[in-house]
Amino acid sequence: MTNNPARTWVKSSYSGGNNGSCIEIAFGEPVIPVRDSKRAESGPVVEFGREAFAAFLGSVTTDR
Repeated sequence: MTNNPARTWVKSSYSGGNNGSCIEIAFGEPVIPVRDSKRAESGPVVEFGREAFAAFLGSVTTDR
């Protein structure tokens, strides 16, 4: 997929100061676009359906 400049991208608050080694996502669309923050402008964007993204989050989330 291509990068849409109209999207508002957000980075996780857990990303910290690791020199951009993180992913960014954009909300408010029928799909969840994901991109690598190190290649935000030139890299690819992968789009996930909402159900698939929710399943992914459920598999990587830990209770504290």
